[in-house]
Amino acid sequence: MAHYLVIVESPAKVKTIKKFLGNNYTVAASNGHVRDLPKSQMGIDVENDYDPKYITIRGKGDILAGLRKEVKKADKVYLATDPDREGEAISWHLSSALKLDEKKMRRITFNEITKNAVKSALKAPRDINMDLVDAQQARRILDRMVGYRISPLLWAKVKRGLSAGRVQSVALRIIADREAEIDAFIPKEYWSLDAILRVKGEKRPLTAKFYGTEKQKMEIRSREELDQILKEVEEEQYHIIDIKKGERVRKSPLPFTTSTLQQEAAKALNFGTQKTMRIAQQLYEGIDIKGNGTVGVITYLRTDSTRISDEADAAAREYIARTYGEEYAASGSTAKQTEKKIQDAHEAIRPSDITRTPAALKDSLSRDQFRLYQLIWKRFTASRMQPARFETTSVRIGAGKYVFTISASRVAFEGFRSVYMEADEEKEESNVLVGGLQKDSELTRQDFETKQHFTQPPAHYTEATLVKALEEQGIGRPSTYAPTISTILGRRYITKEGKNLYLTEIGEVVNNIMKQSFPSIVDIHFTANMEGLLDMVEEGRVPWKEVIRNFYPDLDEAVQVAEKEQESVTIEDEVTDVVCEECGRNMVIKYGPHGRFLACPGFPDCRNTKPYLEKIGVPCPVCGKEIVIRKTKKGRKYYGCEDNPECDFMSWQKPSAEKCPECGGYMVEKGNKLVCADEKCGYVRNKKQGD
Repeated sequence: MAHYLVIVESPAKVKTIKKFLGNNYTVAASNGHVRDLPKSQMGIDVENDYDPKYITIRGKGDILAGLRKEVKKADKVYLATDPDREGEAISWHLSSALKLDEKKMRRITFNEITKNAVKSALKAPRDINMDLVDAQQARRILDRMVGYRISPLLWAKVKRGLSAGRVQSVALRIIADREAEIDAFIPKEYWSLDAILRVKGEKRPLTAKFYGTEKQKMEIRSREELDQILKEVEEEQYHIIDIKKGERVRKSPLPFTTSTLQQEAAKALNFGTQKTMRIAQQLYEGIDIKGNGTVGVITYLRTDSTRISDEADAAAREYIARTYGEEYAASGSTAKQTEKKIQDAHEAIRPSDITRTPAALKDSLSRDQFRLYQLIWKRFTASRMQPARFETTSVRIGAGKYVFTISASRVAFEGFRSVYMEADEEKEESNVLVGGLQKDSELTRQDFETKQHFTQPPAHYTEATLVKALEEQGIGRPSTYAPTISTILGRRYITKEGKNLYLTEIGEVVNNIMKQSFPSIVDIHFTANMEGLLDMVEEGRVPWKEVIRNFYPDLDEAVQVAEKEQESVTIEDEVTDVVCEECGRNMVIKYGPHGRFLACPGFPDCRNTKPYLEKIGVPCPVCGKEIVIRKTKKGRKYYGCEDNPECDFMSWQKPSAEKCPECGGYMVEKGNKLVCADEKCGYVRNKKQGD
């Protein structure tokens, strides 16, 4: 009897797939990549048309030796690595490292690790797709060139083991640009005005919001404007101008892609991107289900397609009709209509079997696995259901020349919402009185409610919103989001406090160097265009080396220019007037992973270090001592008093020595303006030369 070898990436898959195949199949794992570019050098022969030099990854020799033994026993070898560019490249590297005979080697892929999917894949083997391999080679080599040419410059410039990356540098810039936007934001005052109205014959009052006049919506920008409006509507009669009833439809959500899964898991479950991908990988590779053995419970987790197979779609609609009723099952297609190029090699993320409900699997899953599986199951089920419908009522109320409005809605048909609601979905307004209002209903004003507000700056990025931004800008691919964020967090270029991401001092330094010396590398459009070129390589429309040939000379020139220019601005150890209490030398400023710190120049004889508190030349508005730049435990910069903890003054914005001419409080710098720190004062002026 013939003997077959199936090689997968992960040992976890071995256990799952073995159970689906007969005794004449051996399943073995490569444990991910087996070959890569060397760590000790760039590994790309620039003089010889950019040929890459691949070597066996350290520690993989024994794994390859074991696989070679199995290859010798096998009549046919199936390479079953993941169904994406990287998986295709791993199969290609395996075929080279194991010196596989092309006649007995075949490539198979499956989008889910179930018995049917694996058996179907074995019936449809193919050759290795070299266009996919070349797209991955091009990405790997581009990333290596950026990392190995620019990182030494950062090392020389900032004095410690920093690094740059093609995608991570753009992600860092996006965060830095948002921080600059927040720092420069100046709040604007506005007011809300509600009229509390009594309806004759009803006990409960109605709340109507100020809209403006019949002709246009108005914004109340100051207390003076508010007082004028109040004066005019104080004695007016309130009457209903019109009542409009209508219907609003909320479409069913699309099933998850990698990006939307990471975003929703962050919002609903408070999972970081790395955690989401790790748990999704476990669900994909196989869960030991009581009574069923090990089986993959979701489809492949790295995808930017919302497509669903006809079989899965039909099974979902049948399950919904049976469980919730015929009227809940979607009738038409829910596929995403988009002009954007997406990699449609596999489906959206969905349960491999919709009848495997979260409740049925709860005892077989860990708490986090259960929560993520439940999110995926609910989202997919909802995507195959009817939209939700709402009855809406809009009432316009006149008071002299002004108009107040009331809006309310009532759920007419739950549709998909009976299964799933997004984490940040607002609750529908509901007001039982509105439905019973008539045009001739008598209204009397009971009271006014007024409130002062200030416009808010753009929100700091979270992992979820950064993933969304990267996807919208066309930067990176599903497999790169989590490692990109993990890298810039790990290098302390950014820090995470709560859910928010903040730029650190060291991140600011690196971003400024990249913008100054390598503007194209951190240019969002350039990076997005590069992703488009890699897609064209995958489609067989552009040779992969053409991309490298067009990229490297410009990078090389930029590095050479930066080396010359940066020689004259290399940061030297700055000597301070702080005396080392251990040996008496004047301490110097050095850079570390967390930013600047004070160190004794007598190292290694004297190893004394202490935090560096940079004075900004502004007295503390509370106690009059110096204000210094401080950092939170996670590296986020702020301004505080040198006498902390005795004085607790702190500000996220840089304080100015100038007092506010209107209220006497302290001012802060926001971009090119000086702003009173007290929002209620609201004083603003442009910065002058010398400020």
